[in-house]
Amino acid sequence: MIKSLIQWVDAYQQPDVTQEDKNKIDWLRVIPFILLHLACLAVFFVGVSATAVLFAIFIYGLRIFSIGAFYHRYFSHKSYQTNRFWQFIFAILGASAVQRGPIWWAAHHRQHHLTSDQPDDVHSPIQHGFFMSHMGWFLTKGNFSYDKRRVKDWLKYPEIIFLDRFDILIPIILAILIFFIGHLLYLHAPQLHTSGMQLLIWGFFISTVVSFHVTVAINSFGHKFGQRPYQTEDSSRNNWVLAIFTFGEGWHNNHHRYPVSAQQGFLWWQFDLTFYLLVLMEKIGIIKGLKRAPKTVINQQKGS
Repeated sequence: MIKSLIQWVDAYQQPDVTQEDKNKIDWLRVIPFILLHLACLAVFFVGVSATAVLFAIFIYGLRIFSIGAFYHRYFSHKSYQTNRFWQFIFAILGASAVQRGPIWWAAHHRQHHLTSDQPDDVHSPIQHGFFMSHMGWFLTKGNFSYDKRRVKDWLKYPEIIFLDRFDILIPIILAILIFFIGHLLYLHAPQLHTSGMQLLIWGFFISTVVSFHVTVAINSFGHKFGQRPYQTEDSSRNNWVLAIFTFGEGWHNNHHRYPVSAQQGFLWWQFDLTFYLLVLMEKIGIIKGLKRAPKTVINQQKGS
């Protein structure tokens, strides 16, 4: 029990897990995850305002972009390059989404690509059902850790390791910051009809829960519903609804056909806001070397 509680703060305090227990949920460790969802019910006490909703949408957008652009396309696939300063900033922004640390995230995602829809793919709804692929894997004892062999490239950066180890730090700082922003608005801009607690519930808790479930829907829904223009060895699918809410991550079959591409919407009509913003970041010098899918790959589409 003590180890599980310590893991709330220090993610590198790894549990001793037997082969028999690795797929069991560690209920003590996931209490914060459960409370995160329950906290959303506080909306019935703090109420709603246009300010709080718009702020929640902004924070949601920032987090969804950070997960797709940084945790996924950079830390997992290295689909572009940047310097060490911006790399650290990207890791902070990604960590704000409360989806664990950048190294943990990258390790599990790389494992997903290596074993996609095979028995060792914990994300697969084909192998393990909807609940496990959507969020069950995230809660199990065995997946609290990760295979360091998958992420040797990131283990040489102590600042990234720090954020990965103490992955609760950035979310706590963000929650405190949001509360104080709301309180200042309450004191100095009462016409906005918000408060510290209201902005905290909407901007942190509701935004966190929605962005989490939208992200993991790529695992559960993205391998069950949609079109398969490429005949990949897994069941990945393009889903335009997911693409809208994830800023381009929903073109999942495209991604599995050519994972190193920073561009996941291969065709002009495939909305990929994350890629458009990365192009802008490249133009102003924050990143460089954006990788794109070659035309020979794009032209291999065979229809849905």
